[in-house]
Order: sequence, then structure tokens, then C-alpha cells
Amino acid sequence: MPEVSKLRKPDVKIVLLGDMNVGKTSLLHRYTERRFKDTVSTVGGAFFLKQWGPYNISIWDTAGREQFHGLGSMYCRGAAAVILTYDVTNWQSLAELEERFLSLTDTANHDCIYAVVGNKADLTDPKAQVHQDSDSVSEEGPRTESQVLSACPTPPASPVSLSGLMLHKQVTHEDAVALYGRLLRYKGLDEKASLPADKMCFETSAKTGYNVDTLFETLFDLVLPSILRKRNENKESPTVDLEDCRGTGKKTRSSCC
Repeated sequence: MPEVSKLRKPDVKIVLLGDMNVGKTSLLHRYTERRFKDTVSTVGGAFFLKQWGPYNISIWDTAGREQFHGLGSMYCRGAAAVILTYDVTNWQSLAELEERFLSLTDTANHDCIYAVVGNKADLTDPKAQVHQDSDSVSEEGPRTESQVLSACPTPPASPVSLSGLMLHKQVTHEDAVALYGRLLRYKGLDEKASLPADKMCFETSAKTGYNVDTLFETLFDLVLPSILRKRNENKESPTVDLEDCRGTGKKTRSSCC
């Protein structure tokens, strides 16, 4: 068991938000465990601690069910980045982001970064059906330009692809870009001074791994300034360790004359 003194608090927090069944948990499993597995609906929330170079980043998975809606703002408190997730085959899942989940981000950091992510792209896009081999991606820190995801042959096809049919794509990339613009206006942010939509709108597949590493590692790179700023603030305003003061802070009883 590790010593308590060696345990470190996360440097920043990233939160996944979105309706139930859009694949938030599957995205997290694909990135952290390098595989896809069927999951049940998340109850409340759960988190994974990612070591990114010398930094600790907590990634929070939240429940999409309406009965857990009130917990969302609590999980978003102090978040450095929020991943707003929808299902590319379900228009309502995009609408729910604006109607139910956007207001939950009011407790996030004022400089929070937002990504709009359409999952299940393998159901509508043939190029997303190609399995992504993640073994070549570094686990210890940011990728270099030479490190890219390599593709291996497409795995056994699903019933959808076996029939040669693709599901109808109800949410286009342009729809996601439009939502990102409304998100910036809701936050009162200048679109010209903010991160561009083409960099912050993703389409992913938790099943094949398509764009999953790109999503998370792009966000990790973008939150680094927030980590460094937080560490500098802690150095300027160090906290007092009560354990260290116990031995030196005792009052001595004065002796009588």
C-alpha cells in the first residue's frame, strides 16, 4: 500500500457530460483500458486518474440519466475541461446537451475548455470502422509529431456493416460546430479569441478507437497552462501543514516566581 505522503491530488479535472447511452463510459474505457466493452448506465459518477508526464489528471464520467442530473454541477465544479458528448445517430442527444447539460458547466473554471464530441461514428462513417491500434501511443506524456495511430485490418464486422448498410447520421459536423458557437455565446466568450470549433469538435468511436486518443490528448495539451498557473499560485501562497506545526506550536507553561 503506498504511503499517504506519496499520494498526490489531481492537478486538474476533466469531466464528461451527456445524455445516457451516448457512450461516455465506453470512451473512457477505450482510452484508459485500450479496449471496448459493453457497459451499464453510470450511477452518479466515477473517475479515472491519468498520469500525463509529470502531471495527474482526473477524468470524471457522469451519469446521463435525468434522476442524477443535479449531481452534474457538483462534478463540474473546478473543471479545467468539459467533454460534451452526443450520439451522431441521435439528434435528441445533441439537443439535450444544450437543454439540460450546458447549465451544469456554470460551476467549472472561468477559463474552462469545452469539446463537443459525437460518438458512435463507426455506425455512420466507413473510415471510423477501421480499428485503431493504440499500442504505439506513449503512456508517459504528450505525443511527438512522429507518433501517429497506426491502423490494423478492420475487425470482425458488426451486423450493421455485414449487411453493407450504415445508419443514418442525424447530427452533422456543422451541427456540432453551431452548438460550439452557441456554447461560447452562452459563456460570454469572444469567438475570435476562443479555441476554434474545428479544433474542439470531434467525431469518435469508442468501439474502434477512432479519434479517441486524439480527443483526450488534445485536451491534455490544452489544460497544461492551467496546471502550471495553478502550481505557480500554490508556490506564491503556500498552505500551512498543521502536522509540521504541532511540535513547534505548543505553548510552554510559565513558572511561578
